[in-house]
Amino acid sequence: MALGPRTRILPLAVAATAVAAAVSLVLAIGQTEQPFVVAGFCLLALVASALRSVHTERPVELVSVVLAAVYVVAGPAAAVVVAAVGSLAQARAPIIKRVFNSAQRIVSAAAAAVVYAALNGPVGDEVFHRVPDAIIAVTAATFALLLVNALLLTMILGLERGRHAVAEFLRHVVRTTAVPLLGYGLLGLSMAVIWLGGLNIFAAFLILGPLVVARWALSQYAAERRAQSATLRAFIQLIEVKDLYTRGHSERVSAGVGLLGRQLALSEDRQNALEHAGLLHDVGKVGVPTSIIQKPGRLDDSEMDAIRLHPARGVELIGNIPFLEEVKSAVLHHHEKYDGTGYPAGLSGVNIPYFARIIGIVDAFDCLTSTRSYRPARGVEETLAILEQDKRSHFDPELVDAFVQVIRAQGWQAAEVVQPAPDASVQFSIDHDDLSLGEGGGASGSAAGPG
Repeated sequence: MALGPRTRILPLAVAATAVAAAVSLVLAIGQTEQPFVVAGFCLLALVASALRSVHTERPVELVSVVLAAVYVVAGPAAAVVVAAVGSLAQARAPIIKRVFNSAQRIVSAAAAAVVYAALNGPVGDEVFHRVPDAIIAVTAATFALLLVNALLLTMILGLERGRHAVAEFLRHVVRTTAVPLLGYGLLGLSMAVIWLGGLNIFAAFLILGPLVVARWALSQYAAERRAQSATLRAFIQLIEVKDLYTRGHSERVSAGVGLLGRQLALSEDRQNALEHAGLLHDVGKVGVPTSIIQKPGRLDDSEMDAIRLHPARGVELIGNIPFLEEVKSAVLHHHEKYDGTGYPAGLSGVNIPYFARIIGIVDAFDCLTSTRSYRPARGVEETLAILEQDKRSHFDPELVDAFVQVIRAQGWQAAEVVQPAPDASVQFSIDHDDLSLGEGGGASGSAAGPG
C-alpha cells in the first residue's frame, strides 16, 4: 500500500526535530554549571514527568514548574539539560513517538532558554534584587515553551491525523490549558526563590506537593465520571438487547451529538451533558413491552401510545440522579418537531429545548443509516438529503446545516452490528425514530424506504 504524502513527511519532521534537539542539548551541556544542583532538578523532572496530566495524559504541567525554577536557580542552559533528562520518563510507545516526545521537550525548553537569556533574566541570588525582571523573563520563557511545544505537536498531529485532529488539539488542549500553564511558570519562580532562600531541593515539596494533591483529587473526580459513564452504557446495552436492529443506537447517537456539539463549540460541561443526553434519550424504552418493540407488523393505536410514552418514562428513570439534571428536558422532548407536530408536548421552533433539537436530528440520522426489519440502511448522503428536506418542518434548520457540514467533513461510522437482512414480507412495521421523518412518517413516509 502506497504511503500518502503526509505519512512520508512525518519521519522527516521527527528527524528534523530530533536533530534540533541534539544540537540544543550539546550546546547546553557545554554551558551548564553547578552539576549537583542540576542533578537535583533532573531528579525532580523525572518525578514530575512520571505524573501524567489528568486532562491531556501529557507530562507537561509539573515539568513546566520545574523548568521555570531551573532558569532562575541554575541558568537557562541547565533547563535544557533538565528537560532532556525529564523526557526519559515516558510511557511505552513506538520508538518514533518516544524520539519525538523527547526532542520536542528539549527544543521547547531551548526556545524558552533563549527567550530568558535574551531578556537578561536574573540567575541565582540576583533574583532577589530584580524581582520584576524575573517575573517578566519567566513569564515570557514559559510562554515560549508552551508555544513551541504546541507548534511542534500541531505539526505532527497534522501530518499523522489531519486538520481535524489539529482543531481538536487546539480547542480542547491548548485553549483550556494555556492560561493555567502560564501561571505554573510563576509557581516555578516561587520555587526558585524559596530554593535560593536556603531550602534548596526541599522547596519542591512546598510548591509541587499541593499540586500533586490537587491532581490526585482531580483524578478521583475523573475516575468517578468515567465510572458513571460506564454504568450508563451498561444500562443502555441491557435495554437495547431487546431489539437486535437498534443495538448500539444510543452509543452512536451519543457520538453523533458529540460531533455536532464540538462543531457548535459548546463548553466542556455542556458537551458532557449533551453526550449523556444522547446516550440516555431512549432509556424509557425499558418500560415498553418487548412484544411491541419486536412486533413485525404495523402497531395499533394502543401500541403506538406505549411507544410515545418512552420519553416520559425515561425522565422518570433518571429524575433522581443529580448529575443528569440537565439532560431531562432533552430526553423528554427529543421527539418534538420544529413545526409543532411532534410529541409529547407539541412544542415548536426554539421552544423545543436546544439539546432535544440536536438529539432529534442525530437520532433520526442514525435510524435511517441503520438496517431495520422492514427496510435496508440508507446511505449517508441520501440521509443527509432527507434531513435537509425536512428542516424547518421537522428539524431546526441551523442545526441541520451544522450537522450536514460536520458529517461531510468528518464522515460517519454507520452501525457495525451484524443485523439480519430486512424481511421483504414486512411492509408496514416502523421504528419509533422513523416517525420523526418524512411527510407522513413511518412506513408511509420518506423514512420507510423504497416502496
